[in-house]
Amino acid sequence: MDYKVPLILTPQAEGGYTVTSPLLPELVTEGDSISEALENVSDALAAVIEIYEDSGRELPQNTLIPDANSPV
Repeated sequence: MDYKVPLILTPQAEGGYTVTSPLLPELVTEGDSISEALENVSDALAAVIEIYEDSGRELPQNTLIPDANSPV
């Protein structure tokens, strides 16, 4: 399944970047570079999805990208 999530990359004084999402406040990760921080988003998003599933909560509607082959 594909998701669309807005991300905020914040440079840290000691170096690296922290990544958060205003849509999913539970999503927090970091990396030493922008590319590393963005690579870490996949694992962080998977963890957030698991948290939502375990607690019976639904992800916000606008996070899911509809499958091009599914009826709208």
